Amino acid sequence: MTFLNPEYLFLLLLLLPMIIWYIREIHRSEASLQISSVQTLKDLPRTRRMKFRHLPFILRLLAISMLILAIARPQSSNNWRTENTEGIDIMMALDISGTMQAEDLRPSRLEAAKTVASEFILSRPNDNIGLVVFAGESFTQCPLTIDHGVLINLFSGIRYGLIEDGTAIGLGLANAVSRIRDSKAKSKVIILLTAGSNNRGDIAPITAAEIAKTFGIRVYAIGVGSYGVINIPIQTPFGVRYQQEETQFDEKTLKDIADITGGKYFRATNNNKLRAIYQEIDQLEKTKISVKEFSNKSETYFIFALLAFLLFFAEILIRNTWMKTLP
Repeated sequence: MTFLNPEYLFLLLLLLPMIIWYIREIHRSEASLQISSVQTLKDLPRTRRMKFRHLPFILRLLAISMLILAIARPQSSNNWRTENTEGIDIMMALDISGTMQAEDLRPSRLEAAKTVASEFILSRPNDNIGLVVFAGESFTQCPLTIDHGVLINLFSGIRYGLIEDGTAIGLGLANAVSRIRDSKAKSKVIILLTAGSNNRGDIAPITAAEIAKTFGIRVYAIGVGSYGVINIPIQTPFGVRYQQEETQFDEKTLKDIADITGGKYFRATNNNKLRAIYQEIDQLEKTKISVKEFSNKSETYFIFALLAFLLFFAEILIRNTWMKTLP
C-alpha cells in the first residue's frame, strides 16, 4: 500500500499529546477518600463498566487515526511485468578430424572443445543451438533445438573416427549454413572450430562464407592449436603411438571467413584461451530481453473514512449509553 499524500501521516504524532493529556485528566479528576483500611475493598468485584472505562477514549484514538490515514489517500497497487525474450540461433560446426586428437590442449583438442562448448550452451538457455561435425565429410549431429540437455548428451558422443578423416572446412560450414538459413531469428550465428587446413570436400571455405553472408549469418572462426611441433596419438596394431607434426592450419582462410560474414577470428592455443574465446562470443551475442511493467492503482481511502465514522459513532453511542455519567 502506498499513500498519495504521505506528509499527512505526521499528524499521527498528535495522538501522543492526547494520550498524555488523557492520563493527566484521569489523575486530576479522581476523588480521594481516607479510610482506616482497604482490606475490605480488595474483595469487592470490579464491574464491566470499570474494566472498560477507557474504551471510549481508545475508540476516539482509533477514529482519529483512521481519519488521518484517509486524508493521506492510501492506494493499493497491482504491479505486473511481461518479458519478451528474443533468442539467437547458433549453429556449431566442430572439426573432429585427426588433428583434433593432438594433446597440446588437455586432455585433447577435441575433448577441450567439447567441454568448453558445453559450458557455453548451458550459459545460453534462451537460444536455439545446433551442431554439425566435419572431417573428410560432414553431417548434422543435432539440428537447432532449445532442449540443451539433449544437445549436450549428443556432444558427449562425439569422437574421432565417426566419419572419414580429412578436413572439409567448406563442407562443414556449408552444412551449418543449410541448417540455420531458414531460421526466423533476427540474429543467426555459426561458431566454426577447426584445427587444420581445408583439404577435402567439393565446397571451398570462401564459397561457403559467401553463402553465409547472403543469408545474413555471422561466422566466428576459431583456430585451435599451439604453435610449433605437436604430438598426435595414432592407433596402431601395437597400441597408441605418438607422431610429431608441425602445427599447420590456414589462418588466412579463417580470417577471411570471419571478415566476409561480419564475424571475428580467434586463435586458441590452450584451454584457458579457448574458454575466454567462448566467453567473448557470449558477450558479443547477447540475447535481447524486453521488459514491460504495468501498474494499476486504486483508491482505498473510503475504507478508512468509513472506519473512522463507525468508530466515532461507537464512541458517542457508548459514552451516552453504557458509560453515561451524571453531571
